[in-house]
Amino acid sequence: MAKVSLSKSSLSAQSQQLKSYLQFLPSLDLKRKQLLGVRARIQSERRAIEAELETLRARVAAELPMLANREVDLTDLVRVDRIELGRENVMGTWLPTLAELHVRVHPYSHFAKPHWVEPVAKALGDMVRLRIRLVLAERRLALLDQAVRTVTQRVNLFDKVLIPRARTNIKRIRIALSDAERAAVVRSKIAKKKRAAGGLV
Repeated sequence: MAKVSLSKSSLSAQSQQLKSYLQFLPSLDLKRKQLLGVRARIQSERRAIEAELETLRARVAAELPMLANREVDLTDLVRVDRIELGRENVMGTWLPTLAELHVRVHPYSHFAKPHWVEPVAKALGDMVRLRIRLVLAERRLALLDQAVRTVTQRVNLFDKVLIPRARTNIKRIRIALSDAERAAVVRSKIAKKKRAAGGLV
């Protein structure tokens, strides 16, 4: 920690710094709370996607037991054609958004494949869409976690380090200035007594 000068100009500088810190801290804390709110919303969205995935798995297992038939080749039946990501600014943190998603069912002969391939293709397409949305939600959460961690560190820096340090410095400077003022008054009185007694100063 740099040594603080015990002067009136240093007192003024420290007081100005303290004032700035006290003005900046509430906005930082508000940003942290807003980021936590967005994070909670995205966590809720992620849980909803996970629940949809689980429901879809259960439905496919119940309605399409013929998937266990390994003789029917379903390789590359569904593929992602195109994903376009956008960006969203949340309190200074850029989060990816899903702008566009195209999932394509590979053309197949309806005569060469069993009738149940069509509902399987639809279910696989839904599954792929949900999994991509889940990956994106997890990425958004990871970025928000980092942003919350950074803002929390700044809040703690102001609240637990910079503000107490500025207050301590101001107190030290005021005590030193007060002591110097008292010493000057005492020296002045001693000099006055000496002059009154006819002594040399």
